[in-house]
Amino acid sequence: MKQNSGYKTRQKEKILQYLIDHPSQHITVQDISRHLSEDGFSVGTATIYRQLDQLVSDGTIRKYTIDNRTGACYEYLPDTKECHRHFHLKCMQCETLYHVTCEQLSQLETHILEHHGFQIDQSKTVLYGVCQSCREKIK
Repeated sequence: MKQNSGYKTRQKEKILQYLIDHPSQHITVQDISRHLSEDGFSVGTATIYRQLDQLVSDGTIRKYTIDNRTGACYEYLPDTKECHRHFHLKCMQCETLYHVTCEQLSQLETHILEHHGFQIDQSKTVLYGVCQSCREKIK
């Protein structure tokens, strides 16, 4: 686990470990709270937010705000502290957020830049729909 400067608490360590154990995933406060509760370690959401804010401040994790309706998501950043370029797909049924690296979407991004003069910020781009798993459940 990455060593952080400043005061470390057991709560912060458990939150960070959960993020590390779920690489390349956008994790919500609710995900963390549910995991800690299932693990027998009850922590209030205000404490989780406070610990996440500290981890964002020191560059250990990245905070994503996808839209005004959805709570923020957090992602652990490996030692490079860089998020790989990718698009996001959000399932409207199960609310899972997927990272997608796709040549077709990259070509669309290039087209929009070259033909429309608009540069897309992939970290803020979300395509909404229904994932394969949820579509199969609906059938």
